[in-house]
Parts: sequence; structure tokens; C-alpha cells
Amino acid sequence: MPASTTTAPVALTAKALLLDMDGTIVNSDAVVERCWRDWAVSHGLDPQEAMKVVHGRQGYATMAVLLPDRPMEVNHAENAVMLARETADTDGVIPVAGAPEFMAALDGLPHALVTSADTALATARMTAAALPMPEIRVTAESVQASKPDPEGFLMGAAALGVDPADCIVFEDSAAGITAGRAAGMRVIGVGPRAAAHAPTAHVPDLTALHVTTTPDGSITITLQSAA
Repeated sequence: MPASTTTAPVALTAKALLLDMDGTIVNSDAVVERCWRDWAVSHGLDPQEAMKVVHGRQGYATMAVLLPDRPMEVNHAENAVMLARETADTDGVIPVAGAPEFMAALDGLPHALVTSADTALATARMTAAALPMPEIRVTAESVQASKPDPEGFLMGAAALGVDPADCIVFEDSAAGITAGRAAGMRVIGVGPRAAAHAPTAHVPDLTALHVTTTPDGSITITLQSAA
């Protein structure tokens, strides 16, 4: 009978952490699926195919991928409608497993929210999930380009006064992981969507993380179930 093996914990050290919201600390999949499946059907698209590109991007960018020949101003107009619907619908919005403890551990440490949601949507979902809103946040209104562009993460690092190489990104989507890597940052992938997109390390949820600090003020993230 083969001997059992255990995977040693992996520890990553950083000066600051940059957190995506949806799928990373907040589980909003129920709302996202309701809204975007309806949108896809209304435009004659396959909802299953649409859901493959929705996560991580701002709505107008998702629409541009799915309807590449449509004028961008139409995408922006429909995105405004979509944002209003998503903001009003918090049914089923809950914290990702381990998120309350994770966010509590970050209290007083350098971190920022970097989300494709606008301020209203981010506030609604963080409130529904009963999670504290980071003091520093980069939302849809802050950037010119949606993930997978690295602009948001670079803005978050600049706001914290930390070099990108000294930041760790937490992300769940292909677009977000691509953005973090393009920003020159290490990426911890969270949840089932992340594993296939080559993050620096991967955890099934936030219960697998342990946060500590070092005497010089650095943050150490120990991944108990790294993959």
C-alpha cells in the first residue's frame, strides 16, 4: 500500500494585498448568473457560453467580447442598466468561506479592494456579505480599462505606496489573474474558477489561508492547502 503524502504549507510574503471582490471574498454567483443569463437570452446568445467570459470584467467589456460588432456606446448604456439591476439584487450574496476571518486579520494592514464593480455595487455586496469595506478601493469609476488590463491593480499598489512586485493579488477569474500577472504581481487564486489560469498558488477558499506579520511589517500568507 503506497505511503500517504502531505503537502507542506506554502508561505508568500508581501508588503500589501490587493483583493478582488466577486468570487474572491464575496460569493455573488447567484446574482451574476441570474442577471447575465437573462441578458444573454435577450440577445440570442447561449447563456452557458456567456458565463465563460462574464467573471472578472466590467459589464461593458463582457458585452464587447460577446457582441464584438456592437457600438461601444450601446455597451456602456446597457452596462448602466445591468449595474442598477445587480446593485438592487443581493439575494444569495454571502461571504466566501473564510472571508470574515480573513478580512478581520487584515485590519490595520496595507490592503485595497480592486473590483470591476462600481462603488454602489461594491458597497451593496460587501454590506450584504457583512464584510468590512477596505479604506482604499479601486472601483469601475477609477479606471479607464477593465480587467484583464492591469490598470486597477497598478492603481491599488500606487495608492498604498507599494511596489507592484511587493503586492499579492487575490483573484478568482481568468481576467483578474491575467491582470494581476500583467501588473507584475503574484496572484493567489481563490475558488474553482481560478485553478485553471496559472495563479502563483491556489486555494479552494479563504479558510486555507493564515495571515501573520513579520517584525519589519511585511505580511506573510501561509496557504495550508496550496495547489
